[in-house]
Order: sequence, then C-alpha cells, then structure tokens
Amino acid sequence: MDASTDIYKATASLRGSLRLRNSSGWRNNAMDVFSKSSREEDDEEALKWAALEKLPTFDRLRKGILTTSKGEASEVNIQNLGFEERKKLLERLVKLAEEDNESFLLKVRNRIDRVGIDLPAIEVRFEHVNIDAEVFVGSRALPSCFNFCVSLVEGLLSFAHILPNKKKHLSILKDASGVIKPKRMTLLLGPPSSGKTTLLLALAGKLDPDLKFSGRVTYNGHDMNEFVPQRTAAYISQYDLHIGEMTVRETLAFSARCQGIGSRYDMLAELSRREKEANIKPDQDVDIYMKAATTEGQEADVVTDYILKVLGLEVCADTMVGDEMLRGISGGQRKRVTTGEMMVGPAKALFMDEISTGLDSSTTFQIVNSLKQYVHILDGTAVISLLQPAPETYNLFDDIILLSDGYIVYQGPRETVLEFFESMGFKCPDRKGVADFLQEVTSRKDQEQYWARKDEPYSFVTTKEFAEAFQSFHVGRRIGDELATPYDKTKSHPAALTTKKYGVSKKELLKASFSREYLLMKRNSFVYVFKLSQLFFMALIAMTIFLRTKMPRDDSTDGGIYTGALFYTVIMIMFNGMAEISMTIIKLPVFYKQRDLLFYPPWVYAIPQWILKIPITFLEVAVWVFMTYYVIGFDPNVGRLFKQYLLLVLVNQMASGLFRFIAAMGRSMIVANTFGTFGFLLLFALGGFILAKEDIKKWWIWGYWISPLMYGQNALVVNEFLGNNWKKVLPNTNETLGVTVLKSRDFATHAYWYWIGLGATVGFIFLFNISFPIALTYLNPFGKSQSTKSDEPESNEQGKQTGGGIQLTQRENNSSPRGSTSSAIEASRNGKRGMVLPFEQHSITFDEIIYSVDMPQEMKEQGVLEDKLVLLKGVSGAFRPGVLTALMGVSGAGKTTLMDVLAGRKTGGYIEGNITISGYPKKQETFARISGYCEQNDIHSPHVTVYESLVYSAWLRLSSGVDFKTRKMFIEEVMELVELNPLRNAIVGLPGVDGLSTEQRKRLTIAVELVANPSIIFMDEPTSGLDARAAAIVMRTVRNTVDTGRTVVCTIHQPSIDIFEAFDELFLMKRGGQEIYVGPLGHHSCHLIQYFESTEGVKKITDGYNPATWMLEVTSQGEEIALGVDFTDVYKNSELYRRNKALIKELSKPAPGSKDLYFPTQYSQSFWTQCMACLWKQRLSYWRNVYYTAVRFLFTVFIALAFGTMFWDLGTKTKRMRDLTNAMGSMYAAVLFLGVQNASAVQPIVAVERTVFYRERSAGMYSALPYAFGQVAIEIPYIFVQASAYGLIVYAMIGFEWTAAKFFWYLFFMFFTLLYFTFYGMMSVAATPNHHIASIISAAFYSIWNLFSGYIIPRPRIPIWWRWYSWACPVAWTLYGLLVSQFGDIKDELLDSDQIPKESVEDYIRRYFGFKHELVGVVAGVVAGFAVLFAVIFAFSIKVFNFQRR
Repeated sequence: MDASTDIYKATASLRGSLRLRNSSGWRNNAMDVFSKSSREEDDEEALKWAALEKLPTFDRLRKGILTTSKGEASEVNIQNLGFEERKKLLERLVKLAEEDNESFLLKVRNRIDRVGIDLPAIEVRFEHVNIDAEVFVGSRALPSCFNFCVSLVEGLLSFAHILPNKKKHLSILKDASGVIKPKRMTLLLGPPSSGKTTLLLALAGKLDPDLKFSGRVTYNGHDMNEFVPQRTAAYISQYDLHIGEMTVRETLAFSARCQGIGSRYDMLAELSRREKEANIKPDQDVDIYMKAATTEGQEADVVTDYILKVLGLEVCADTMVGDEMLRGISGGQRKRVTTGEMMVGPAKALFMDEISTGLDSSTTFQIVNSLKQYVHILDGTAVISLLQPAPETYNLFDDIILLSDGYIVYQGPRETVLEFFESMGFKCPDRKGVADFLQEVTSRKDQEQYWARKDEPYSFVTTKEFAEAFQSFHVGRRIGDELATPYDKTKSHPAALTTKKYGVSKKELLKASFSREYLLMKRNSFVYVFKLSQLFFMALIAMTIFLRTKMPRDDSTDGGIYTGALFYTVIMIMFNGMAEISMTIIKLPVFYKQRDLLFYPPWVYAIPQWILKIPITFLEVAVWVFMTYYVIGFDPNVGRLFKQYLLLVLVNQMASGLFRFIAAMGRSMIVANTFGTFGFLLLFALGGFILAKEDIKKWWIWGYWISPLMYGQNALVVNEFLGNNWKKVLPNTNETLGVTVLKSRDFATHAYWYWIGLGATVGFIFLFNISFPIALTYLNPFGKSQSTKSDEPESNEQGKQTGGGIQLTQRENNSSPRGSTSSAIEASRNGKRGMVLPFEQHSITFDEIIYSVDMPQEMKEQGVLEDKLVLLKGVSGAFRPGVLTALMGVSGAGKTTLMDVLAGRKTGGYIEGNITISGYPKKQETFARISGYCEQNDIHSPHVTVYESLVYSAWLRLSSGVDFKTRKMFIEEVMELVELNPLRNAIVGLPGVDGLSTEQRKRLTIAVELVANPSIIFMDEPTSGLDARAAAIVMRTVRNTVDTGRTVVCTIHQPSIDIFEAFDELFLMKRGGQEIYVGPLGHHSCHLIQYFESTEGVKKITDGYNPATWMLEVTSQGEEIALGVDFTDVYKNSELYRRNKALIKELSKPAPGSKDLYFPTQYSQSFWTQCMACLWKQRLSYWRNVYYTAVRFLFTVFIALAFGTMFWDLGTKTKRMRDLTNAMGSMYAAVLFLGVQNASAVQPIVAVERTVFYRERSAGMYSALPYAFGQVAIEIPYIFVQASAYGLIVYAMIGFEWTAAKFFWYLFFMFFTLLYFTFYGMMSVAATPNHHIASIISAAFYSIWNLFSGYIIPRPRIPIWWRWYSWACPVAWTLYGLLVSQFGDIKDELLDSDQIPKESVEDYIRRYFGFKHELVGVVAGVVAGFAVLFAVIFAFSIKVFNFQRR
C-alpha cells in the first residue's frame, strides 16, 4: 500500500478524534480488509466463483455472486438487480456514510492496485487567463423604457458600424495562472463578485461566449479543443434548476442514464482479465457493486443509490423536488440534488460553485469529507467554492485559491497560507476562522484590524499588491516554475480525457427521454384532465347555442351561422393546445442546463414531447366531435363525421407543434406570449373567415396561403357544405345552397380541397415539429444574472475615512436602557453612530406561550389521535433594549414560529399565553408601528433602486410629523449604517435572476426596516446564504443598530465563532418548541459553556472549537438519550430559570410614569398619502419594467400596422353585407387579441407585486385600498397611450369616417376595452393563489367571451336560453359600441341585400346584429362600467383574500 494512503488514514483518524463523536474506536481496523475477503469462504461459494471465471469476459462482467440475507451464495445477473437487492448490497458496503464510505472506497482502490492498474487522473493548468465583459455603467445600466429604446437603436447602429460602442470595459479575471493537481482538494475562496464563478466556468470550459477570453486552460497538457470538456469535467452550478414534478431519485437516475459510465467498463474488463490471470478472488460485494456500476441504460442504478446515501438524501429520495407551485424538498436538500446530479456521472474533475448554501455546517462537513475521500482514494480532481466554511470543513482541504477583485492573491497548500499573509504584515487572531480571515483581509473596510506590525504605520494593501507579492513568495515561485515546464502529454492516461460528445448511444438517450416525458405526463395529468373538462364544458355550450332545432337551412345567412360554428370548432381545437407554451417554457431552464452539460442532443428532448401527446389529441378531439357533430346538425353522413374527426386531430397536432415552437423561440413567458399572439393574429385574421379571400390585399395574400388555419378551415367547410343537407337549389340560381354559402365567403368549392387541406396540415405538423428542436439547438436563454459592481475608487484615503473595520466582538457601549433621546445626542457628539430621529425604548416579554395548529390530515391518517399539533410548548423570555439576543436551535425547533407569534405575523393557528410591551399588553395595530421584521426571503419590488426602496419605506412608516428634510437625513444615516451608499442607484431585481446579490439584498431588508425607526426589530436568519465577509458586514449592521439602544432579536442558523460572540444573550430551543437555555453568553461564551458543562456526562469543549456548534451537538436528541437527561427539565430546575422568571415578572409591570402605546390613526400616514406613495412606486416600477411596458407598446403598434394594411380602406366600403362583416371582423380580432394579450401580460407583474404587498401590509405601511389604487391608476396612462397609438394608426389606415364624434367614440371604446381586459387579468390574480392558476381560469372565460361576442353568431340568432349571457359578455358590448358608432347611422342601401325592398346599412345592423344606434351612450356606460367593476373586484380580492399561509 502506498505511503500517501497511509498518511491519509493517519490524518483521518487524528481528525476523527478531534471531532466530538469518535466512533471508529470499536470498529475493526481497516487494515485487515486487504489481507482477506470480508467473509470466510466456503467450498460451495468457491465452486460457483470458479464456474463464473470460466465465462467469456462479456458474460463474466454481467454475472456476480450475491449472498442473500440467509447467508446463501447465489449467482445473479447484474442487470436484473432489484431495488431490495441493491439496498441490501449498499447496506453491507456503506452502512453509515460518515463511517463506512472511506473503507468502501479503499476496498475498491485496493482491488485495482492489486493487479497494478493505473487510474486516470487529470491535472488542470491555467496560464495568463484574462476575462473581460462589456457593460453599461451608471444610469444607462438601469432598465427603463427610454434606455430600452435607445439601446435598441444604438445596437443596430453600432452593428452597422455607424456608431461606436457605448459600453464600458469591465475586467473580471486579471492574469490568473495556476495548477490544480489531482488527488488534492482545492478550496476556492473570495468575497462576493471577485470572479469565483467565472474562474470555475473557465476551468470547466463553460464560459459564456459573450465574454472576452484570453490565455490558456489545459487538461493534462491538452487544449480544450482536443477533447470534450463538458464530459471530462463536471461544473456544479450555484443555481438549483430541476423539474419540480420528479422525485430526487428520478432526477439523479435520469442524470446517470444520460451521462453513461465513461471508461468504467473498459477498466473493469481489464481488471477482471488480470485477476483471472493472477488467480485473485475479489470481495464479492465490491465485485457486484463495480459490475453494477458499469451497466448502462438502467432506469435505476446502484451508483445513484450510493450517491443518495453519501449526500444524505436517502430520507427524501422519493419526495418530489418541488417548485414554487409544488411543495417539495427543502432548500438545503435541493442544493445537494444539484451536486448529486453531476456526481452520478463519470466525470473525473469536479468544479463546484457554492455547494453549501442553505446547509448546516455538519452536513457540509460530511459532504466535503466524502468528496475528499473520493478525490484522495480514486485520484479525482476537485475545486470547490464555499461561502462560509466552518473551521473543521476548511481543514479538510489541501490547497487554497484566494481570489479578490479578479486577482489570484494566493494559490497553494493550506498550511502556508497564513505564513504568506504574515510575511505581508497581517495576522489571523486566535478565535477567528482562517477562511473568514482570508476573505476579509483583502477588503478595504476590514483589513486594518489584522495589521500585526504595530511599530509600523498601516496603509491599505491593494489586491494587486498582494498578487504581485505572491509571485515572489516561495509557493508562488514554485507554481511559476511548474508552469514554465510543459506537461508531459505521454503521461496522460488514455482514458482521462473524453472525446465522445455524448455519454451513451442516441438510442439509449431517446429511451431515457421517452420514459421521463411519460413520467411527467402522468404527474401533470391534472393539466390534461382540466383541458378535457374544459373542452367538454365548451362543447356543451356550443351544442346548446348552435342547436339543430334552431338552425334552419333556408338561405346563405343560415349558412353563415353554420360557418361560424365550424370556425369556432377549429379555434377551440387549435387553442386548446395553448397550455403547451407555458408547459414548455417552465421546463426550458432545466433543458438548457442539461443541453449545455451534453446530457443529450436537443432532438432527443423534442421527439418524445411530440410523439407521446398524440394519443391525448385523439381523445380530446373525440370528446368535441362526437359530442357536437349531430347535435349541431352537421351533415348526417358517417364518412363526413370521420373526415371531420381526422382533420381536427391533425389541426390539434399542428397547433401544439406550433405552440412548442413559439415557446422555444420566445424562451420567456412574456416574449412568447407577445410574439405568439402576434403570430396567431396573422393566422387568425388571414384564415379566410374574418376577411374573405378576395378582400385580402395583394400584399397580404401570401399570409393567406401560408396560414395553417386557412387549410383547416377550407377543408372543414368543403366537407360540410358539399353534403346532402345542402343540395337544395335556391330560386333564381342554378347552384346548390351549399355552393352559394361557400361563395358568399369566398371559400373553395371543390371536394378535392378537403384532401389539399389535410395534406397541408400534415406538412405543417412536420414543419413545426422539426423547427422546435432546431430552435432548441441554436437559441440560448435570455439575460444572465449579473451582480452589481459599485464604482468605488481604490484610493487609500477612503479606507481611512470609514474608520476601518469595526470588529464584531468589540463592545464599546453595551448600553443599559437609559433615556433614549439623550443617548442619541450623546452618541452623535462622541462621533459614534447615533440616529437623527428619537425613538422610545421598549422591552418585550412573553410568558408561557403555547402555539398550536390543527393536526395535519396526513398525521391523522397515520393514527395520531390528538386534534391539535403543538409547535411551541410554554415558552417564556424577555428581550430588552440595547441587548442583542440570538434565537437558536436545530431545524424544526420553532425559532421562526416563535418570532412570527411575537411579531404577530401568523395567519392561522391558536396562540395562548401573554405578551407585553414595556409592561402593557401587546396590541397588534400599535405594535406594528414600533416594530420591524426582516424576513428570511428578502422580498422587495424588483424594479426600483435601493435608495427608492428606502424612501418609500420611510415615507409610509415614519410618523407624519417628520418633515421631508429630516426624513431624507435619516435615510442617508441608515444607508451609511448599513453600508449601502455604493449601491444607492442599483436596481433591486429578482432573487437569483438579476439585480442585487444575496448579501446586498439582506442589507437592504435590514435598512428597509430601520428607516421605519422601530424600537423592536426581529430578524429571521440575517446571515444565511452569505459568505463570511458578507455575514460580518450584516452582523456589524445589526450590532450598530443594537448600540443605538434598540431591542433586536435574530434567529441564526450556523454562526461562526465571531458572529456568535457578537451576541449578548442566547435563547436556545430544542426540537418540539421548548427552551433549554435563556441567558447571557459571557466573554468567549463562558457562561454558556459553564452552564452545559455542569451537567454530568456532557463532553467538554475542545480549545478553539466553535461554542455554537458544540452547544447544538451536546444538546441533540441523541445525546439526551445517551445521557438520560432532558435539557428542558434541567433548565426548568436551574437558578437561571428562576432569575428569568423574576425578570419577566419585573418587566411585565409598566414602569412608573410610563404610558401605554397610543396612536391616533392605524397607519402613520393619511389615506391620501398612502395612495400617492403607492402610485409613486408603481410609476417607477412600470417605467423600468421594459419587458412589460415597452414590449406591450411595440406589440400594439405592430398589430395596428398589420391591421391597417390588412383592412386597408375598408371603412369607406359599406355597399355589401360582406363589407360590414369584414369591418366587424377587424374590430373583433383586434379587441380579442389586444385584450387577451393585455390581460395575460399583467398577471405575472401583479403576482410579484402581491408578494411584496403581503410583507408591506403586515408591516403596517398601508391598507389594501391604496395599494389597489396605485396598481389600477398606473395602468391608466399606459393604456391610454396604447389605445391612442392603436386608434390613430388603425382609424387612419382603415379609413373610417373622419368626424370628431366617430373618432372619439372609437378611441373611447378601445381605451375602456383594453382597460377592462387589463383589470380582468389583475382581478383573476388577486382572487387566485398564483398567476399560473389565474391564467388557466381566465383562459376558460376568453373562449366563452369569444363565442358570445356577437361575431361568430349574432345575438338575435342565439337561442333564448343563452341570450342572457350575451348581455353579460363584455366583448359583446365593445363590439356593439364599435360597430354602431361607426356604421349605425348610415342610411345607404345594401346592394346584395336579399330583402325587398333593399334595406339600408342601419336596418341591416338592427335586424342581423340587433344593434341600435340610439343606445350608443348606454353601451359606452356599460363598457366603462365593466372596467370599474373589475377594478373594484380587484381591490376587494386584495383586501379580503390572503393566500400567504404562515
């Protein structure tokens, strides 16, 4: 056995004894694993093995000997291993991942070493790597409608080389060089936006092509173009993108099927051959595992099970991953799924980006430890960036790369990193984690505190100076020498670099893709059931409207009604596929990730989506056709029935192909909806029904010939009107009625048109389904997330001004509660940070708080008898001004629950016990005015800047007595305190998409609460998801806040030593909602340590160990059972408990001379001010939300131009009935399309804002009505511009009569119609839990409105039992108003009227449509009324419904 493994084992056992639970003592020494197989052999087993050895290699690798639970050995076929067999095998190999993983990997390694096989290893080198980007700076970087339009024009001009490029140059990585060795764990550290992700992407060969790259990255001396980097190395992203409807096991198994087994099979074949020659018998379990790991194409394989075990995902292996719609696994588990997804593959080099976000330190330790075992034992290569590595995790690494501002400050062994900084004059303090020190020492604000040469004056050392000094440090010189001698390519193992593009054959990939798509369809069965029910319901309505008894066949007008019924049929069947757009787009981010990782080629993804939907199409169309055909009274010939059925099946297939293609082209819901709608509009308007063929202008006729709708429509009408029912010949003609009907709308009149339509539809099906994978191949997702860089100067002076770093543990004024106003003045005199505004100090006490919820149904089903589930069991405590309290406990202890109860944020459940504020009973209305609550998920309006967010919060939450100037000063002060000045004008953005980084967002959350000048602040996990330096900045903010004399309580998850010791008091809870320690921490946590160590049997804390980690370990459930104590009882019997009870009693009585909290009004600002503030914020949001406002406006202009050219000069023609039908058609198509587009575009906007509204309303900023007012009012000017632009263009081009009255009526109806559609979209979101459900429900209404609009079937022809609804249909009123205001007063005769004497236009409109000109004022009132009605329902729903469950 080689020396490195020896050293590795020695350090491992040393570390094991340092960890608290050293459990390897009783296990037999791993050395004997190598001397003999782990089970005694018996003769029978040996015989079976001998028989196996005689098989040819191929068969030998597919068979193994498995010992059953009874101890009998039996020969098994590896490919048929069942779930239970795999589980038992892994149980024997790796019973506990923490303890057995290492010995298992050593068994594997030993087996390989015994026959002298070399494992492939990869050395990655990067030399002089520079990466730059082009960005806009300053106000040009802010999105706004203006900037959007300017950038559009500029982009075109600079593309044509007319204008120079206005973008600024930004360097991300600057001359980075280094070597990453195999068999070594490398930790990548650096403050936020230092270039960590960019470096990892560059090393993994996945850089964004928009970035400028220079330099060289090689694997074993080979350049990136000599092999396939995506398959050789695995990049694990910091963003978790997964399909929510798949379980954890399915997600990993699919990934394993796609990535294949790499060179494992070849290695095993060689291993088996050499073992046979040397007559070596391997450990049977290891043999079976290795054979099973080399069989590809299995739906579930042993590697997946192994990775699930190592990552600790076994508990949730069969739980859905989940997304915002579907409850799934926790954030930390999702992070591990992202890691596991790449680890199941055969890649040898792992580049992992922030894999520990949301994980507690013990889980992170375990995962990094198992990675370390893999890297050391099986010669892997790993670079891992971690945010806040605990000291014990940091010590697992061999090498450190420290990045800052794009420079590599240090790269080399972990042991010499402190030596380097000491040579520069900086020393790491004793109780400080090295990782935290490394991230802070390069930062301008934190550097000075680590300066060790007290006899020399300190001046700021820039990152560049560090990087240059490292080049001459002995480690830096050694790396330079190493890079100077090129890597010997002959030493590279032939299997190390992958040259095949995909992991398995295309056939296997297709099988995997089919099974996944089928699985997703089963999981999404609700969508298909819903679509079927919707079709069923709409078929019922259509049947009863077009009922055969009410449908005579006397003249061509009757024929027109049948044409309407057929048109509606095609539209229903086509638009039923509309759900494909959102279903495709939701899965696109996952697709792009897997495409870029080369899991499969795009066509493999696309084919199953088409093929598997075909049976559903047959079912959907059958429901419609077989319900409606005979009831509507279509031609009663079975052949024609089936011809209609076949055609509609093809139309449905064509439509879903088209929708998928549009989704792949659009790539985001807003763009896909906008351009998709524009595309349908053309199909729709040029399909031959709305505009008859001969009326289509010659410049648009191409649109008629390429419209799939036209072919379907023509084939359908030919199939119907050439049937027996329509053979009757009208007087004065020599053609059948059917032909007359066809000619009246200029449809084809020959039977062969059915087959032409059929053939064309088949052609379109293939066209769209081939275009879909092409779009998937060549298009990339929109906008990448960028972190905001501040334009801070790099001068030394600035470091001086900010007063250097404020060390967290240093307490200058741990002030006892005293007169608040005087303390603020005094603090400002002493130059300490005080607050401009005075505030009253308040304490909060709570005694015997019990919180319970109704017992969940699942638990009742498992036999739980109680009615209530108790989450907090009689918790008591007191939080005082100027004292910073940490609320801690393991996950599920009830930390956030307690905080929500105290802050009054719970929306359900039962609360018992009493809470007092400075001795008076707590009232939620007044309490909201003096308290702040920083939520864990930072919810802010995405389109405003940091400064505007604070102005808005201060405006609505400071009392109305504070004047504008003071308020402004106060905001500035808070920004200084929270260190937000450099980010003043940064857009907030959506988390994980764009805008602020996590840490910047956290500080904004704190600032938004601070500007309210609260006395009591609750913070839920202010440091989770932050790196050490960011956490220090946030904690410094919190400490500064407490030092102003406020009461602050933080729940905190995994604090480092210095963050933990920044707290004054600790409130520790255990699982089940009971407190086990409430009291002071003391210097270096001495009180806490003393308290727990006084309990008999508790392990003593080792020197330098984190007290927070120690305390959670010694109070865990396992320890309680081992010691036979209940820490709750220990606490309840302690002196500490009695002291706390006395304190609660004292603080529960009002201080003499104090008054209860009283405010004359519920909100700090008047109703009018609330309305203005909400409108102000919405104005900024809308102006900057380019994708919504600018795209909507451009879309409207496009549609107006398209309509204007299509219906050119139609308004002047009023001589024939067809002209009026065409004019009505133009109005109908415009209203329906623009309206639906407005309604669906506004839904996601309102959904995002509503989440912000929930937070702001519970903070007592405003009531529901001002919010609704702001949201409704801001739409009015935008819609007015939209309606005016549309109205002007269309009115002029169509050539309606230019009289002021008619023009303004046209504008009036368009404006209010767009308004009520937009408000309808807003209303549907306000009344449903999220915008996905809203869009499904509102879509059902659009198809009903379409049917009753009065165009497909005019009101007088609707049967009496449905006529009431046409009076309730808003679209019918809009068309009434538009048609009657333009044509209702024209007295000219119609030339093709079949009435005698010939009727005038006015009479025709009155008779056929039932529209009366004298009622135009009433119609106008009704249309405006709909807008008001929907706006009022929106406001009502926002006020009454709360879909936030807490």
